Amino acid sequence: MILTRRFEKLLLTPADVKPSREDFEVVGAFNPGVIRFGDEVVMLVRVAERPREVRPGYTALPRWDVDAGLTVDWVADDELRPIDPRVVEGKADGLVRLTFTSHLQVVRLGDGRSVAATTDVRFVPEGPMEEFGVEDPRITELDGRYYFTYVSVSRHGASTSLASTSDFRSFERHGVIFCSENKDVVLFPERIGGEFAAIHRPNPATPFNRPEMWIARSPDLIHWGRHAPLHGGGGSWETGRVGAGTPPVRVADGWLEIYHGNRRPTKPGEVGAYSTGVLLLDADDPSRVLRRTPDSIFEPTADFERKGFVSDVVFPTALVETSDGYLVYYGAADSSSAVVEFRRDDVLGALVEV
Repeated sequence: MILTRRFEKLLLTPADVKPSREDFEVVGAFNPGVIRFGDEVVMLVRVAERPREVRPGYTALPRWDVDAGLTVDWVADDELRPIDPRVVEGKADGLVRLTFTSHLQVVRLGDGRSVAATTDVRFVPEGPMEEFGVEDPRITELDGRYYFTYVSVSRHGASTSLASTSDFRSFERHGVIFCSENKDVVLFPERIGGEFAAIHRPNPATPFNRPEMWIARSPDLIHWGRHAPLHGGGGSWETGRVGAGTPPVRVADGWLEIYHGNRRPTKPGEVGAYSTGVLLLDADDPSRVLRRTPDSIFEPTADFERKGFVSDVVFPTALVETSDGYLVYYGAADSSSAVVEFRRDDVLGALVEV
């Protein structure tokens, strides 16, 4: 059941953001974390960039060096095997590298429906666990502070780290909280039974099962346990990947979680279309799914969602409540950031009992 888009707008494109260095180009400004901050809405957007220089017969593989900062490894094309637009694999060792690197940047959105200012505040990779970039922030306010999870990518894999801020000008890192391979971690905005809770996405190398989201608990946001499966992709639109999208929000009957699903690709080089579903979780025991949307509610249809660095992607990452609806922020085609508004009653009405 595809929901009516009450409002939609393309917010940020690669052309709207400056690269870290003049010899780099921005190829994506997408998958943003967004939250109300005082009397405005603030975005922490992922900025993906790559070298402008082209060397015939070589592929540029950027990374952040602990001492030298942003640097580039030039690898001969005949030593690499392309996997998809984002990833290459070394023929000799089978290890993969990204063709770009990412950092995060603060953008002010005013009332949440348009860009008021693109700031110079950046959260750049730091240390060996972030060598290949930092990606896909999700922001949650807890105890008066703004915590955000993000994917830290390195030669050790894609893990999830935690940082926080009080002003969106300076940041405190809290380290890796879910080891690789684990992404799409969202925090619940309040303690449940005295504990913090999070949804996460393990990505096992051995495919015994369909893709799944899991839930975990923590006494302090750093040490996580009591891991349990939450939801596995069942629809045809979520056979490739399934993971949390926006941080959960409270509704009358429990917790509303807007998540993403990916259709399993059918041929080499494809990534597979990304769409959006919704879960309703029990208020006191969020490991229980009470209701869900049996089909996707939001799919790539606009040109900027169908064409980009990766085609056919709507990837929800943040939600801001309005008087009678939800502003949902998302990455479009792994290139741009956009916002869509749905009526609250339409979202809740699309849920059916499990």
